[in-house]
Amino acid sequence: MEPDDSDDEDLLTRSARDPAAFEPLVERHAGVLHGYLTRRAPAVADDLLAEVWLQAYASRRTFDAARGTARTWLFGVARNVLAAHWRQGGREQPGPGTPGDRADTDPWQGVDERLDAAAVAPFLRHSIAGLPHVERELLLLVAWERLTPTEAAAVVGIPPGTARSRLHRARARLREALAATGPSPSSLDRTGDFA
Repeated sequence: MEPDDSDDEDLLTRSARDPAAFEPLVERHAGVLHGYLTRRAPAVADDLLAEVWLQAYASRRTFDAARGTARTWLFGVARNVLAAHWRQGGREQPGPGTPGDRADTDPWQGVDERLDAAAVAPFLRHSIAGLPHVERELLLLVAWERLTPTEAAAVVGIPPGTARSRLHRARARLREALAATGPSPSSLDRTGDFA
């Protein structure tokens, strides 16, 4: 039986008084956070995950349940750690096809190798890479990390309505791009719920 969000919030809140209450959060969320980091910075995902847990533990008293779930808060910490990593590499937001890209700063370099639908991978990779950064991040948080649009909005730091609008726009852009290149929209459905 999977724990509910209120249990996570309770653990995070209690961990401010009882540090041992933080441990179940690590056990529950390490896998999904590692996946998030691996898809974006595969060469350093383990190190980044360790940094996420250090920062989350150090700032656990700042968690506010009124602003979102513990899971959303943890993804926000992970996103901040990743952004700091990219800034240290000289770029805040990695871009595809930039000369001198390093594998640990370009989350798009291996995307087509990991997509299930090999026939649409080159088109999908190019189309996703061409999305504005926030739309791309929302799309990937929803499709890969299985966050709800409201949770993804909290991670990115925008209102839920704005996130839903941008997510809709990102999906529409992907459909248009794929329609122009030939793959059927049903092929897109097999790549991770982008439709």
